[in-house]
Amino acid sequence: MKVNTVKRHFRESFKSLGRNSWMTLASVSAVTVTLLLVGVFALIMMNLNKVASDLENDVEIKVLIDETADEAAEKELLAKIKKLPEVEDITYSTREEELSDLVKDFGDDFKLFEQSNPLRNVVYVKASEPQQTASLAKTIDKYDFTYDVMYGEGKVEKLFKALNIGRNVGLVLILGLLFTAIFLISNTIRITIIARRDEIEIMKLVGASNSFVRIPFLLEGMWLGILGSIIPIAVVITLYYNIYKNVAPRLKGEFIQLLNFSPLVYQVSALLLLIGVLIGVWGSFMSVRKFLKI
Repeated sequence: MKVNTVKRHFRESFKSLGRNSWMTLASVSAVTVTLLLVGVFALIMMNLNKVASDLENDVEIKVLIDETADEAAEKELLAKIKKLPEVEDITYSTREEELSDLVKDFGDDFKLFEQSNPLRNVVYVKASEPQQTASLAKTIDKYDFTYDVMYGEGKVEKLFKALNIGRNVGLVLILGLLFTAIFLISNTIRITIIARRDEIEIMKLVGASNSFVRIPFLLEGMWLGILGSIIPIAVVITLYYNIYKNVAPRLKGEFIQLLNFSPLVYQVSALLLLIGVLIGVWGSFMSVRKFLKI
C-alpha cells in the first residue's frame, strides 16, 4: 500500500469523525459507559481474587508431635514430611516457642505455664497447592509420632468451595459484562455506518476496492474505541488512587490487603484501551462488510 494511500485513509477517518459528530458522540458515549463498568468491575474482581488467594495461602497444617518422640524420631518425621511431593514448606517449632507465641498473642497470664509447659513440639506444613491440604493432612496423620494433625477440617473444604464459587461467579459476570459491552458498542457503530451506507455504495460503484472502502472505517472504529476509553481510564486511575491512598494505610499489618496501585491501574488501563480498540475495529468491520456486497 502506498504512503499517500495510507495518509488518505487516516485523513478520511479523522474527517468522518467530524462530519458525523452526533453519531461519533453516540458511539464514544456507548464505549465510555460500557468500558467504565468493565474497568470498575475489573478492579473489584482483581482485589477479591487477591483476598481469595491470600486466604488459600494462609491455610496450613499443624502437626502436633507425640511426647514419646525423641530427637531422632522427630528428625525422621520431619524428613518424611518434607519428602512428600505436595509439601511446599515446613516449619519446626518447639514447645517453648509455642508458649512464647501464646503469651505474645494472649497476654502474660499464660506465663504461668512456663514452669510446666503443657504444649507440644509442632511442625507447620504448607501445601504447594492449597486444595491439597486435606489429603496431605490425612497422609501425615498416618505417620508414627504424630499426636494430632489439625488443618480446620470441614471449614477448610467449605472455604475452598466458597472461593471457587466466588471466582466462577466473578468470571461469568465479567464475561457477561464484556459481551454486553461488545453488543452495545458494535451496535452503536453499526448504526453509525448504516447511516452512511450511500457513501459506501457510491465508492463501490466508482470502482473502489473493498479494502480501500473498509480501511477508513476500521480506523474510525479504532479512534472511537480510543476516545471512548479515555474517560474510563481516567476514572479508574483516580478512583483507585483515592481508595488505595485512604484504605491501604488502615489495612497495614492486617491480613487483607489491597493490590498495589502500580501496576494494577496500568494493567486495567491497558485492558480497557485494548477492549475499546478491538471492539471498535470489529464493530466497524462487521458493519461495513454487508454493504460491500453490491
